[in-house]
Amino acid sequence: MNVLNTLFVLSPGAYVSKDHRNLVVKVDGEVRIRVPIHGLASVACFGHTLMSPEAMGSSVAAGVHVAFFSRTGRFVARVEGLGRGSLALRRCHLRASEDEEQASKVAKSIVLGKIANSRQLLLRRARESEDPERAARLSVAADHLARLLPSLQAAVTLDEIRGYEGDAAARYFGAFGDCISAPGFSFAGRSRRPPRDSVNALLSFAYAILLNDCASALAGVGLDPDAGFLHRDRPGRPSLALDLMEELRSAFSDRLVLAILNRGQVRPEDFTKEPTGGVSLSESARRDFLASYQTRKQEEVNHPFEPPRLSRRLRYVSATPVADSFWL
Repeated sequence: MNVLNTLFVLSPGAYVSKDHRNLVVKVDGEVRIRVPIHGLASVACFGHTLMSPEAMGSSVAAGVHVAFFSRTGRFVARVEGLGRGSLALRRCHLRASEDEEQASKVAKSIVLGKIANSRQLLLRRARESEDPERAARLSVAADHLARLLPSLQAAVTLDEIRGYEGDAAARYFGAFGDCISAPGFSFAGRSRRPPRDSVNALLSFAYAILLNDCASALAGVGLDPDAGFLHRDRPGRPSLALDLMEELRSAFSDRLVLAILNRGQVRPEDFTKEPTGGVSLSESARRDFLASYQTRKQEEVNHPFEPPRLSRRLRYVSATPVADSFWL
């Protein structure tokens, strides 16, 4: 089984070019790293970084997913080659996404998984909390999510399912601040575009990276990342990738964000207030987060249908495990 990596390019002014069968990253004309294309699963470029057309073309031809993000981690674009998978698979996928009954079944499964995982995170933090009042609030929120599950099971239409998902998300993020024990950090609610505080900035960055992994995994098996079931169609929105990541938000990204915060891996001074009112991570904080993100994807977990132990990358996102990543 191939061991593939992600090349993260963060240094301002970095340029990625192709040299024979390698990707070469230069900063100020100096070669920083040379990576064989066949050893990569994806390339993620952040901020003012460039990639040559030849490097992009060779990467996508080899099945390497290429994506571009803003300096703060907002997804900008991805580069794709010829479609993979069979035409029959794509037609079946599109027909199912347009059929209300089939779409509702898939969307319901997604939301059930999301609520169950969110509840487990709240219960775990309640058990670990040393503050009885925080533990009580977390338990109350977890109980509310538990009560939603039977009603969601009986839901028929997509609008009903989306309504329960919205209710669960509001209650979950309403209690999320009680999961944070690190001094100097607080969370009053989810804010995006731009994130208004440090915790939201870290969450948004985590979700952007996870979304890119989900879109890459879907494209890799021949599915259309834009044709979703739970999320409505919208130009430029990877709706199916958003669907796929819903179950993974709390189980993967949120748990990682809380671990990084509560272990003190990031500090309040690692965040910058932008002129627009948003908050962004420093370059060093982004590097530290990406290192933790890749490490977490390699952790082995139990899988009910596959061999006893699989990496999180295999369990949640794709069919290929990721080893140590590279970043510049």
